[in-house]
Amino acid sequence: MQIKPQSPLIDIPSEHAKLYGLGDHHLVSIGQYLLEQRTATAFKQLQVAASMAGFDVQICSAYRPFDRQLNIWNAKANGQRPLLDNTSTPVVFNSLSPQQLIDTILIWSALPGASRHHWGTDLDVYDANGISQQSLQLVTAEYTNDGPCAPLHRWLKLHAGEFGFYFPYQANLSGVSPEPWHMSYYPVANELLVEFSALELAKVLSAAEISLKLPLLERLTELVDHYVFFVAPSPT
Repeated sequence: MQIKPQSPLIDIPSEHAKLYGLGDHHLVSIGQYLLEQRTATAFKQLQVAASMAGFDVQICSAYRPFDRQLNIWNAKANGQRPLLDNTSTPVVFNSLSPQQLIDTILIWSALPGASRHHWGTDLDVYDANGISQQSLQLVTAEYTNDGPCAPLHRWLKLHAGEFGFYFPYQANLSGVSPEPWHMSYYPVANELLVEFSALELAKVLSAAEISLKLPLLERLTELVDHYVFFVAPSPT
């Protein structure tokens, strides 16, 4: 089903709207989730192939609009949601300076406007034959060793590229922590990555009601380089 476009939340050039999750004219629905059209077609093909191999690949997160990411960011920046370090250990909110707080949030949550989930090309998946969505926590242990989604992850590492997907967040190859559940449809995502502009993102964040705005804008070029552009290389 084609989704009708929404009015942008912030006034930016229309050609950049899909980069920042401010419009959904390029998206179609798969169940309760939204994906970019070519991504959705490729994912359905991957699902069929995975099913033949004994897996039930399901989505637990796909397109994420700017305002949803903004709400997550502000809740963490204001101490309303828990903060975790890179070992998933809780961090004391009041112990952090503004810059330390930014770095801590970015371990597990994307900066609004800088999430690949805004593009509709990226999705988080799991094996519904191994674990229910209600039990899923999206932690590395679920996708490695004897975890319930580990066999699926091994299969995807071998076969996802046949359908245009790959894992952009890998150890030592990305600024974002490794996410073995996060796949990207690189034929479209690579095009959007080339178009991404830190300058345009600065305009979006300047107009948004985002916590830590000034320290973010001071470091924005550095943060974009590390968390947006530094990703594992795609197969092509």
